[in-house]
Amino acid sequence: MGLVHLVLPAIFIRTDAILLISCVGPVLVSPSVIIDPQKLHVRGLKNGEVMQESGTDDLIFSINGLISFLSQSTTLKAGTVIITGTPAGVGVARKPKVSVKAGDEFIVEILPYIGSLITKFENEE
Repeated sequence: MGLVHLVLPAIFIRTDAILLISCVGPVLVSPSVIIDPQKLHVRGLKNGEVMQESGTDDLIFSINGLISFLSQSTTLKAGTVIITGTPAGVGVARKPKVSVKAGDEFIVEILPYIGSLITKFENEE
């Protein structure tokens, strides 16, 4: 794994391996389109039910602060993906716990300007 930075109350991990377990896409958006990255709305919907919802203004660190911090120890090339985690409401922290199963659909929305990523879950054969 890459270099680990501990900045309370968050942990930053610099690695390429995270993309092996993360869905990204289906679009790239030019920074010139997003006037203020702190004013985006993020929602996670499982089978149409809102499970997670927040704005990027609720991040522990600002988008510009994250980019500044990370660029102090590495070169951020065009196309670099910075994964910050998810809003409150993750299924394993709920009571009762919520998980996904075959046939479920999970949608992640980042609005405006970016769009939705739809993941349909299937069992491996």
